Amino acid sequence: MQRFIRRALIGLLSFLALIPWVTLAPAAEPVDLLLVLASDVSRSIDHQKFLLQRDGYAAAVTNPQVLGAIKSGPIGKIAICFVEWSGFGAQKLVIDWIAIDGEASARKFADLVVEAPRSFADRTAIGGGIDFAAAQFPRAAFEAPRKTIDVSGDGTNNAGRDVRAARDDALAKDITINGLVILSENQVPWNAEHTNPPGGLEQYYRDNVMGGPGSFVMVAEDFQTFGRAIVKKMIAEIASLRVAPRILLR
Repeated sequence: MQRFIRRALIGLLSFLALIPWVTLAPAAEPVDLLLVLASDVSRSIDHQKFLLQRDGYAAAVTNPQVLGAIKSGPIGKIAICFVEWSGFGAQKLVIDWIAIDGEASARKFADLVVEAPRSFADRTAIGGGIDFAAAQFPRAAFEAPRKTIDVSGDGTNNAGRDVRAARDDALAKDITINGLVILSENQVPWNAEHTNPPGGLEQYYRDNVMGGPGSFVMVAEDFQTFGRAIVKKMIAEIASLRVAPRILLR
């Protein structure tokens, strides 16, 4: 009898050894919004502008009004990652996905933003920036009913993939794209229409970059007002507000 039981156990163990073990992926953490901050660091962004842009993002994430908008959501939490983009093939994930649910997590994100070195200073491939930003959503350890790319820039697409094709591909994945246009007082010497295209840079972003339900473009009159602009933009994105067709921040 013992010999029979031993053989049965050996047979059972041998059978179990043939069954492939399946490792279940951990469940994604629910948040109200997945937001990619996609920042232009092309060569028209000089060092002073770069610092103002970085400081603006850091200040916006920790702004009490932005934190209030986050806490007002059903879950009270969003997830953000920070991307920098420039010319063809020049895109970088500077800060990976992090949940923001209060002052401590916001401060951690802000510190990472201001401490990271600049990634590029190449041409302006907005389409490549959108493609790279869209590729970050499947990587996130979070899930949300809304996915948004926040594109800030000071010029038109002049390298890489067609920006409208990239935008349309992102929209097909239920991703909303909003724009923050940074106007330039002086034209760049090598291409006057890059930062000041016919019809204006705001209209260019409306026609070529923004898209999706409730999408919008905001305008910072210059880099000095960028911080105030990004605060208003993030509040609108987090709260899912419908913004008037034209917003100028004086």
